[in-house]
Amino acid sequence: MARGKGSHGGERSLRVRVKSAKGRKISSTRWLDRQLNDPYVQAAKREGYRARAAYKLLELDDKYHFLKPGLKVVDLGAAPGGWSQVAAARVKSDGGPGLVVSVDMTEIKPISGVTFLQLDFTAPEADIAVKSMLGGPADIVLSDMAAPSTGHRQTDHMRIMSLCEAAADFAIDVLNEGGVFCAKVLRGGTEHELLAMLKKYFKLVRHVKPKASRADSAEMYVLATGFRKSGESEPGSLSP
Repeated sequence: MARGKGSHGGERSLRVRVKSAKGRKISSTRWLDRQLNDPYVQAAKREGYRARAAYKLLELDDKYHFLKPGLKVVDLGAAPGGWSQVAAARVKSDGGPGLVVSVDMTEIKPISGVTFLQLDFTAPEADIAVKSMLGGPADIVLSDMAAPSTGHRQTDHMRIMSLCEAAADFAIDVLNEGGVFCAKVLRGGTEHELLAMLKKYFKLVRHVKPKASRADSAEMYVLATGFRKSGESEPGSLSP
């Protein structure tokens, strides 16, 4: 998908004032105000992305260059499809050599160049179904999943880390040698057990926070590159 002027929220726009409405909670008014005045939300509407989250993946790939033409990508928890749109454009899966398989329990509207599987990626048969669609192992596994917030920091951290661990287990099952895993975590990074596993199976593990990730958000991303199927005894390195 083409990115025109103003990508990454570059264009200036007039601020929209949101007034409190009868029956609307203050928290809802604040959320609406943030959405209407978020430059990434505005850019997504202009450029045809399904979610502002698309710009997080664009920034990560602009810096680390892991989405290359011809690669096979799995997008876990893909709804509404912003990351799948970016992946399809970067690996050239729409009529080109790449391939993108999106997985979610919630159905999403079709995306050009993307094959969608409506299933639970933690199900025992999920990796077989994905490999069947890919015609073999994946080169990249992406996950921008987040459990609904409870407002309790520790609980939210545990829930999102549980999703990340499940995504990492899935990646180890389906990735090809030299593959890439990119997933959302919360500030504080990956927990020790998960980090130890990633360092065992990947040559380099980074924690990164793209600018498109809201400043007040605790979210970060773990980017693990250089997958080793054997899980070599020599540990991988952690890069800031």
